[in-house]
Amino acid sequence: MRRIGYSVMSKGVSVLEVAKQQMPRGGPSPPSRRPPTSDCFPLSHLNIAECGSETSAGAAEAEKHEPTNLSRMRSIVIFYICYLLCLCLGLACVVCVCLWNSQWRGGFAWDRSDLQFNWHPVLMVTGLVVVYGAGAVLYRIPLTWGQNKLPWKLLHAALMLIALVLSIVGLCAVFDNHNAKNIPNLYSLHSWIGIAATALFAIQWVVGVAGFLLPCSPISLRKLLKPVHVWMGGIILVFSIAASISGINEKLFFVLKGAASGTQPYANLPPEALLGNSLGVLIVAFGLVVLKILSNHEWQRPDSRPEDMAYTPLLQEENE
Repeated sequence: MRRIGYSVMSKGVSVLEVAKQQMPRGGPSPPSRRPPTSDCFPLSHLNIAECGSETSAGAAEAEKHEPTNLSRMRSIVIFYICYLLCLCLGLACVVCVCLWNSQWRGGFAWDRSDLQFNWHPVLMVTGLVVVYGAGAVLYRIPLTWGQNKLPWKLLHAALMLIALVLSIVGLCAVFDNHNAKNIPNLYSLHSWIGIAATALFAIQWVVGVAGFLLPCSPISLRKLLKPVHVWMGGIILVFSIAASISGINEKLFFVLKGAASGTQPYANLPPEALLGNSLGVLIVAFGLVVLKILSNHEWQRPDSRPEDMAYTPLLQEENE
């Protein structure tokens, strides 16, 4: 029995010595730990895309915003088509009114004669309709978005001032001609509408400069004036178009009297009548395009800092 026990103990010692020799010198290595899948995939069967597929998530996000970008690009393209049409119609209006008064009405002068009267339709159509419309849609141009608003404010005010000056000079031309020939002033519906449009325009320009350009104007006043300013701008354009159309019609009735004036009657639609009617159609088309641009909310300037949030003096404002 002693021999058997001794042999068992010696075999156990030898097994321990072999095991020690096979062990690394640095001691037993810690048991390997597999990273729990819950660290990366808390619910691996539910949200695999959250941890392992960032690329696919980014692609899905891009696909989500792609329709919005396409819609925005389509809206900008349509705007530039309308804006180009607006410029072409405005240029056609100026060319037609100048051609009419230079070829059929004898030209221009400033001597209180009928040649001075010819300045009236040219200046009113150019100033109160075309330049006014071009200045009204200036803020809608996408190239002006995201830039300092001050230069565009000054350009807007300058264009409107040019339009106002041209309109006033056009009124002076007709009043001077009427006074020289003892013709009554302001008796027709055309004259009433034209005077109302010019007077409202002058008030609009003065109030706009005082409310939006002067550094001393309070933000509460700007907030109050902005919707009124936009609405009144559209009303003035409508008045200007109505005055231009009625003035063209009135002038054609006066000068195309048939045998009494040595011309063909208006009812026969001579070339001068066709040109005058075409001018009226161009003015209406120009006004409709301008009103379309002004009424489309997608084409409004996206202000990055609304005026009702903070007030910045004139010389320091950027992107109101």
